[in-house]
Amino acid sequence: MNTPSTILSAIPRRLHLQPDHPLAITRQLIESRFLDYKHHNTLFPVVTVKQNFDSLGFPADHVGRSRTDTYYLNKDTVLRTHTSAHQADIFRKNESAGYLISADVYRRDAIDRSHYPVFHQMEGARTWDRESLGQSKSLEEAIWADVAKIPTHSINVGDPNPTFHPERNPLQECHSAGEVEAIAAHLKRSLEDVVVAIFNAASSAAAAAGEISASQDEPLKVRWVEAYFPFTSPSWELEIFWQDDWLEVLGCGIIKQDIMDNAGVPNRLGWAFGLGLERIAMLLYSIPDIRLFWSTDPRFLSQFSSGEPIRRFVPFSKYPACFKDVSFWLRSTSSAAGGLSRNASSPVDFHENDVMEVAREVCGDLVEDVRLVDEFTHPKTGRKSFCYRTNYRSLERTLTNEETNELHERFRQQLVDKLGVELR
Repeated sequence: MNTPSTILSAIPRRLHLQPDHPLAITRQLIESRFLDYKHHNTLFPVVTVKQNFDSLGFPADHVGRSRTDTYYLNKDTVLRTHTSAHQADIFRKNESAGYLISADVYRRDAIDRSHYPVFHQMEGARTWDRESLGQSKSLEEAIWADVAKIPTHSINVGDPNPTFHPERNPLQECHSAGEVEAIAAHLKRSLEDVVVAIFNAASSAAAAAGEISASQDEPLKVRWVEAYFPFTSPSWELEIFWQDDWLEVLGCGIIKQDIMDNAGVPNRLGWAFGLGLERIAMLLYSIPDIRLFWSTDPRFLSQFSSGEPIRRFVPFSKYPACFKDVSFWLRSTSSAAGGLSRNASSPVDFHENDVMEVAREVCGDLVEDVRLVDEFTHPKTGRKSFCYRTNYRSLERTLTNEETNELHERFRQQLVDKLGVELR
């Protein structure tokens, strides 16, 4: 069990279902492009290790299984780290050809303005049954018929690589080249349609806020990039060119066939994608800090309405930052190389996510980011030292020096108590 009460208390919030919340509005915008898909938005976040990792083919030594990355309730049960934890169960039920899942997911991660230990993902999948082709003569023909039903667009799409490559992006042995070409076309066209809807809403909001004029509103540029994911092959990421930079918005690919086999639907094959709702909402609304999504301040929540056009978020203030450093030695081990041990007889590897978790438990949402600013290895003893800089900043008010000093002292002491470090 490594899940603190602060994380457990987030489970009932379900921001993606709150009326007029920016995450809920973003979810609804994407769902509007998949009207004939079944939508799953209320799946409970406590899942088994088998659901979260084994059903997707994660190897036993995968870093995602580590307690430094995942919140465990016991050795067999976790808070889901991705919506794909439900994928095999939904495939097994086989209730619809396409589905979307939107849900809160949980990961131990860095502290900064774009990372939070609880965030929201949307996953989608579309599959076809080799034995239910209707009037089509082949699966390939059936898929191309469905591709023709997807709305067309005129955006500039960069896709320079072949659909599959034997080393970089391999074709699965159980799939034919023609089948994968058809599935990839359906996947890419479907997701390009989503990006067009998001970009149009974001551009309209930016123009309404005076950030861009009609003459500055350049055509949308999109590109497909080869990628790797444990449960799809071939795989891609989709990037859009937004405000002078390429922004990765989602990952996707052809579902590994053993996932379908293990779910009891070996005759089905298809595609899946996943995206972060916070990332899309931050783009849509120009929200600068991921902590804001969890705010109950009316000055934030009153700016959003599902019945109105997307509008840029207007910050109510920029409160001052307060930076404080903490430096510490990792506790010595019997090895000359040094290292960290929580007690003298049980050395364990130091992991930065442990520092982040202590900061979250002590400081909550009053910490904007925690960054490693210096590290040092003693030339004689081999002991290692780290210095982390914490930026304390409230989104809703000005913090006092006394308040931040007290928070920082508690942070320092908890590093000692929980990680066994020696303060410098």
